[in-house]
Amino acid sequence: MQTRQLGPFSVSAIGLGAMPFSLGRTPAPSEEQAVDTVHAALDAGVTFIDTADIYAPSWDQMGHNERIVATALRSYGDTSHVVVGTKGGITRSEGEQWGRDGSPDYLRRAVEASLRALDVDVIDLYQWHRPDRWRVYGEVVQTLKDLQTEGKIRAVGISNADVEEIDVALEVLGEGGLASVQNEFSPRFRSSRAELDHCGEHGVAFLPWSPLGGTGAAGDVGAIYPAFQEIGTERGVSPQQVVLAWELSLGTHVIPIPGASRPQSITDSAGAVDLQLSDEEVARIERQYT
Repeated sequence: MQTRQLGPFSVSAIGLGAMPFSLGRTPAPSEEQAVDTVHAALDAGVTFIDTADIYAPSWDQMGHNERIVATALRSYGDTSHVVVGTKGGITRSEGEQWGRDGSPDYLRRAVEASLRALDVDVIDLYQWHRPDRWRVYGEVVQTLKDLQTEGKIRAVGISNADVEEIDVALEVLGEGGLASVQNEFSPRFRSSRAELDHCGEHGVAFLPWSPLGGTGAAGDVGAIYPAFQEIGTERGVSPQQVVLAWELSLGTHVIPIPGASRPQSITDSAGAVDLQLSDEEVARIERQYT
């Protein structure tokens, strides 16, 4: 498995997005299937798993996804080389009321809850999930820096951020302090290309979420975007692998995190690291969709 730098960590070039274990799938996979999927990812060389506290079937099961990830890692064997990233700052309350809270008190409680759910003493990567527009951006990032200084988290990331917010985080955290930016990016959603490029300029890992187009869309990516299907057919691989290989070609700082709820899906996705697209193939993709 090829590796890429994620803050202080060297991780697999393809990660696993664990959200489908707990949210967005109907019916949801069983816990056994979810655990098998994590194990398949590890068997394939994946060493980065992305989760979040709000990934849960309902508002009163916050931490559900983190607990499944923890269960899967405990039952695998030696996972000391595996990096787990989680996120906080989005709220869920009774009646499925969703909101955002970037206050120091809330984030501290969220970090403590994630520590318990993940069954760890320190969180590898903690990412601010979505901006709380009632708060000064830099002050929220400072809270995460304080939690890092206190030894609660090893690395700090942000998510769903624009270029200006990335610059604020870089200023607060100092040189090398911002480990990652996790934004939506896929053939369907390319609006984060400026942020992707900006991260490359500053040595920050860029983690595309929903890199195949989102829950339910991944299976149709070849039909919706023929270039990926055509290249996949020529190469004898799935169009999903071609999509991920294209994203990997956009910079050595790009680490896609495809979601998966079946072992077969993440095993196929992990194979994208071995698919080196030619300059002509990349240009062909770019011509068709830019």
